[in-house]
Formats: sequence, C-alpha cells, structure tokens
Amino acid sequence: MLKTLFAPLRWLIKVVLALLILFEEWGWEPLRRVFALIAKLPVIRQFEALLKRLPPRWAFVVLILPSLLILPIKLLAVWLVAQGRYGLGVVLVIGAKLVGTALLAWLFQLIQPALMQLPWFARFYARWTRWKADLLVWIRSSGVWRTARAIKLRVKRLFRRGRQTPQA
Repeated sequence: MLKTLFAPLRWLIKVVLALLILFEEWGWEPLRRVFALIAKLPVIRQFEALLKRLPPRWAFVVLILPSLLILPIKLLAVWLVAQGRYGLGVVLVIGAKLVGTALLAWLFQLIQPALMQLPWFARFYARWTRWKADLLVWIRSSGVWRTARAIKLRVKRLFRRGRQTPQA
C-alpha cells in the first residue's frame, strides 16, 4: 500500500532527475570542448598539469570547488528575483549553471584517474553510471522522447533542404 502511495512521487523525482541528467548530457561534452579551447592558453596548460598530479583527496576537493564558487552567484540571483529583477536573476542562474557545468566537465576529465583511486568514489561512480544509463534507457523509450526526436529530425531535414535550394 505504501508503495502505491509513493509511486507518483517516485515518478516525479525520476522525471526531475531525468531532466537534470539530460541537461548535463546535452551540455557536458559541448561545454567541455569550449573549456578545452580556453585550456590552450599556456597558463591554463600549466594549471592542467598541476591538476593531473593531484593526490586523490585533493582531487575530490577540487571537484567540489565549482559548486561552492557558484553558490554566491546563485544567492545573488535569488536576491535579484526577490528585488523584482526576474530576467536578470534567471539569466544569472542559467549562466552560472552553464559555466559550472563546463568547469566541472573540464575538471572531471583531468582528475578522474585520481578520483578513481578513492574506493568509495569508484563505487559511487560505478553505481551512478549504471543508474544514469538505466534512466536514459527509460527516457529514450518514452513516447515523449521518440516524438521529440522525430520532430527534431524533420526540422533538421527541412533546414537542410532550405539550405540546398539555390537562391535567386
């Protein structure tokens, strides 16, 4: 009986987490590539070399830093919304999320080998990866996903046809 009562709540949590994961999936690789372009600067390359040599525990501290650094920005966004500046607050939160995701993707790529030396982190990461894969299967098998994908493909085809027709 209790399971039946909590089923809608579990579904809602699953949908919210799915949306967050889809954002991360969509943003992770492109944003990591943007940071990789920035990382071509000599100072950043030296910083990358330093990050790659970090011991596991310090690598974990570095992994948490982007979230802590972005927290004041998010608090500022909440304050702006409370002051009635909704647009600016929303733009600030979205910008912070994009920059934070890009920074986290770049950092994780550099320090993942060190993090995997922490047994608890390696276990958590394996579980997280399995859970995320299962959730993505659930999302991709949904009617909403299939419909959105079909629409996306149609729009792409229309866009390609529009570009191929000669302009007079």
